[in-house]
Amino acid sequence: MTSNPDDKGVEDAAILLMSLGEEEAAEVFKQLAPKEVQRLGETIARLKSVPRDRVETVLDQFNSAAQLDSMLVADTDEYVKAVLRKALGEDKANLLIDRILQGSDTTGIESLKWMDAQSVAELLRNEHPQIVAAILVHLDFDQAAGVLKQFVERQRNEVMVRIATLDGIQPSALKDLNEVMSKVLAGGDRMRKSNLGGVKTAAEILNMMGNAVETSVLDFVREADGELAQKIMDNMFTFDDLEKIDDKGFQAMLKEVQSDQLILALKGASQSLREKVFRNMSTRAAESLREDLESRGPVRLSEVEAEQKEILKIVRRLVDEGQIVMAGGGDEQLV
Repeated sequence: MTSNPDDKGVEDAAILLMSLGEEEAAEVFKQLAPKEVQRLGETIARLKSVPRDRVETVLDQFNSAAQLDSMLVADTDEYVKAVLRKALGEDKANLLIDRILQGSDTTGIESLKWMDAQSVAELLRNEHPQIVAAILVHLDFDQAAGVLKQFVERQRNEVMVRIATLDGIQPSALKDLNEVMSKVLAGGDRMRKSNLGGVKTAAEILNMMGNAVETSVLDFVREADGELAQKIMDNMFTFDDLEKIDDKGFQAMLKEVQSDQLILALKGASQSLREKVFRNMSTRAAESLREDLESRGPVRLSEVEAEQKEILKIVRRLVDEGQIVMAGGGDEQLV
C-alpha cells in the first residue's frame, strides 16, 4: 500500500484498531494526541478493504510484541531524563522533559489542541495578554499562529511581546489559567517551572504568520525594545534558512555577495545549501568556487559566523525591498 516505513506503521496501527472493534478502539484513541488521532482517523477512512493476509500479519506482530512486553526499567521518568539529556543536551532535553512529565497536569490546555484556532481565539479574546501568552506557548506553533491571526493588531502585538519575554512559567502563574478555563491544572503546587515561551518560541510562531503580520509585530516590538526585536529576527532566520529562498531571489543575493565573503560563509554551511549555491551559478563560477572551498584551509568559527551574519543582513534588506520571497509559512501573495 505504501513504501514509506512511517506510513506503513500508521497503516498497521489503523488495521489493528479496526480489528479491535469500536469500544476497544475508542479507549485507545482516548490515549492519543490530537494529531495522532487525526492521522489514524484519516488512514482508517482510506482503508476501504485490507487483504486478509495483511490483517493476520499485523495481528501476529502485535501478539509477538505483547508477549515480549515487560518492565524494562525501574524508574521510567529518570530513564527518560537521562536518555534525552545524552541525546539532546541539557537545555533542549529539559524543555522536552518538562512537557513529557508534566503533560498529565495540563489537561485543560491539552483540550485546546482539539479546538480550531477561531474557537480558541474567542475563548481568549478578552483575557489579559500575559494570560494569553502563557496559554499559547503550550500549543503547537502553527495553532498558536492561527489563534493570533484572529486577534486585532494591537492585541496580537502585545501578546507576542509577552511570549518573547516569557522566562518560563511559575506554578503560581499557571494557577491563574484556571480563571480562563476549567481544569487547566491539577495539583499546580507540585509542578516545576515550565520552560516555555521566550525569543525562540516567539520567532517560531512569527514564522507561521506571514510577512505582513511579521512586519507589524516586529515594528511594535522594535519600538518597545530594539534588542528584543533583533533577537527575535535572529531566531527567525538562520544561514541554513537560505535554502528557503527561491532561485530567482537566491541569484539576486549572490550578485550582492563578494566571492571571499561567500567562501568563508560556506565553510560552515550544510552540503545541501552549498549545492543550492552551485546550482544558481554558472558552471564556470561553480567550479571555481568548489576549488576555492577545497583549497581554503581551516578558518576560525568566529570568522565564518561573522560573514554569515553579513550575508543575512543583505538577505534581510533584499526581503524588505521585495527582491526575495521566503518560501513557506503564512499568507502567500502572487503578483
